[in-house]
Amino acid sequence: FSEAVGQEHVLKTARLFAERGLVNHGWTYINIDDCWQGRRGGKYGAIQPNKRFPDMKAMCDAIHTMGMKAGIYSTPWMGTYAGFIGGSAPNAKSNYGEMAIPEKERKQEDQIFGRYPGVHRRKADHVGAVWLFDRDAKQWADWGFDYVKVDWNPNDVPTTKRIRKALDESGRDIVLSLSNAAPYEHAEELGKLANLWRTTGDIQDHWGSVSSIGFSQERWQKHMRPGHWNDPDILQIGKLGQPNQPNTTFVQTRLTPDEQYTHVTLWCLLAAPLIVSCDLEHIDSFTMGLLTNDEVIAVDQDPAARPARKAWSQGNFQVWTKELSDGSVAAGFFNTGKEKGILKVNLKELGLSGAYEARDLWKRADQGTVQGEMAVELNGHGASMFRFSKKK
Repeated sequence: FSEAVGQEHVLKTARLFAERGLVNHGWTYINIDDCWQGRRGGKYGAIQPNKRFPDMKAMCDAIHTMGMKAGIYSTPWMGTYAGFIGGSAPNAKSNYGEMAIPEKERKQEDQIFGRYPGVHRRKADHVGAVWLFDRDAKQWADWGFDYVKVDWNPNDVPTTKRIRKALDESGRDIVLSLSNAAPYEHAEELGKLANLWRTTGDIQDHWGSVSSIGFSQERWQKHMRPGHWNDPDILQIGKLGQPNQPNTTFVQTRLTPDEQYTHVTLWCLLAAPLIVSCDLEHIDSFTMGLLTNDEVIAVDQDPAARPARKAWSQGNFQVWTKELSDGSVAAGFFNTGKEKGILKVNLKELGLSGAYEARDLWKRADQGTVQGEMAVELNGHGASMFRFSKKK
């Protein structure tokens, strides 16, 4: 919903997660991104919601009653990317003075720095002299939030430590998601402080973006472990809204069905947090199939959190593998070229010696015993996903 997001949208989304049955497949968090913020106030002097969110606590309570958890968004900067106030200020009175644009020029009353890239133009894109994030964290805890996405760039370690401390002292267990494009050289330190961290800038719904991000994630894999995850950004599937717009209508992703299979297959092998931002009211059966295949999701959610690796590549073909907690191995077979082709690989080159029972996870069909060479036909930009279990 981007700039149009409001309490009714969030609750409607939560109800759709329940009505469509997504809650039965592990989908748990209902998260607000930017554009919820009003002005500071309340007992903590924390950011209060704008008029589209009349009762944050009631909203969180309703989400919890439905069996789900609630997420919110902020930044340690003085302003957010969408131009609302952030977790710091230039002075104790939170008076932004000439940094703020005149009211008559604002798209929304509380969008005081203007639509993106206003935060940069108004020089609100840094941590202000007065730290207020700790007040905001206490307010989120009181409202009942379980998750916060904290968005700024670059994600530096000292600021992340301040954020972590504020959440630890908030009185509630709150998941910390760092955004965006965490510097790789700080991955290990940031990974100790956060539960997930963005490994990239914002993803887009085209093959160039999805493939360049997805197939470049191998180096990050060694930094994840249970409870601490690499985040290559949200899934670009279904009908999407446009960033930095008050969305009321949604447009089908530009990814082809084959590209969407590749997208979800690779994200699950990478143990990426699975996050969707699509229209659930008019969701089609294909998108539902992507979101409710428990065998595919199980690879993503495997508790061992062992890293995925690019085990084999030749021309436009790649195979990525991931060892699972039960001793089996998940594998994604990918065709990065535009034309249909047959991927032929000897399983020994994937580290699979001997006979295995193979199961096609997207087709949910056993493939029988495989040994030696395996050949898989793949559409252009397409993927198949298998689980190999050692034959007894």
